[in-house]
Amino acid sequence: MTSDLASCLWHQTCQETPAFPELTGEATVDLAVIGGGYTGCSAALRAAELGASVQLIEAAEIGSGGSGRNVGLVNAGLWLPPEDINAHLGADAGNRLSALLAGAPALVFSRIEQHRINCEPVPGGTLHCAHAPSGMKDLRRRHAQLRAIGAPVELLDSAEAQARVGSQAVHGALFDPRAGTIQPMAYARGLARSAAEAGAQIACNTPATGLTRTAEGWRISTPRGEIRARQLIMATNAYARAIPGYDAPQLIPVHYFQAATDPLPDELRAQILPGGEGCWDTALVMSSWRLDMAGRLIIGGMGALDHFGSALHRSWLARKLADLFPNLRDIPLRSYWHGRIAMTTEHLPKILDLGSGYACFGYSGRGIGPGTLFGNAMAEALLNGDPSVLPVSPIQDHAIPCAGLRSLYYETGATLTHMVSNR
Repeated sequence: MTSDLASCLWHQTCQETPAFPELTGEATVDLAVIGGGYTGCSAALRAAELGASVQLIEAAEIGSGGSGRNVGLVNAGLWLPPEDINAHLGADAGNRLSALLAGAPALVFSRIEQHRINCEPVPGGTLHCAHAPSGMKDLRRRHAQLRAIGAPVELLDSAEAQARVGSQAVHGALFDPRAGTIQPMAYARGLARSAAEAGAQIACNTPATGLTRTAEGWRISTPRGEIRARQLIMATNAYARAIPGYDAPQLIPVHYFQAATDPLPDELRAQILPGGEGCWDTALVMSSWRLDMAGRLIIGGMGALDHFGSALHRSWLARKLADLFPNLRDIPLRSYWHGRIAMTTEHLPKILDLGSGYACFGYSGRGIGPGTLFGNAMAEALLNGDPSVLPVSPIQDHAIPCAGLRSLYYETGATLTHMVSNR
């Protein structure tokens, strides 16, 4: 049960399989994009649609970072409810960001339909579930704030939530019909394929080995080539590598792990999430669960699988599955994997102004919709010379004091919680 990409279910079942070579030689383009996740591939696709020449490079394979490892929940909005966003950004900027993100799932599903991306789209909504009766307080607060800005969310009592989930272990839920689920790696690779079909040049296994600002824009060195670009988008998020000439913005790396069952027998599958919603809960150490199109139950929680606490995480996950769905108690979990989340102090995404370029980061666990939206917007802002289209105002610098210690805090908290719950 390893945690590398090969053990990830999304890698194993991905039906989008474009192949992109390593960059060799020189390329001169309007826009260079570093990073082959949702943000980078969306930016490359949008720039190509606008008629720009584009070169995207990815150090490994498309979707090898968080874009190919996440739960696959296409959410409308951020982790923070609207009033908390406004408290950080101000009412005007906060309301605008919330409005843009409200439309992010529709943008994702329209991209999927437009480009025929084979990524198991299920626009059936999501359920934010109360893990205990006390969790309803948070859900009522979120419901009131979302309804106040026009979101069509519904607050479900325990009976309706239990019927929707197929579990007696939930105590209510907030249903968001705008949201849904996808096969996350297939979406990333489908975006890359679509960008290439629109004219973008895509190169994999091509890390940036040097970055230099020039009078004409940027010079990016790679192991076997070089890119000269008028403008640049850095879209590495939680998987930034050290690049000479570039100081990556500080982040709080937080890990999330998952595992999947084999496809469930029809009689068990019919009892769980009959509406196809994706779920997560209100617990301090959050967990999530959903089905894929083959009927596998995918369940996850906070933590990494590459340290001494990994066995605790795995045993806790099996216990969590049995608590949620007692009929699955004897169903084994397989395909364990984990990924890295880029968190900021405020749990808000940031755009760093590089001068003739942007770096985008910090989705804090909400990467699919925001990554698609922010990638599109950065491409438009740079190519049209109009930064007003950006979802958030760009900043000039960014630092997080003691980011490593904060990451350790989250991982230790998850490990201790799972240790206690396994007793």
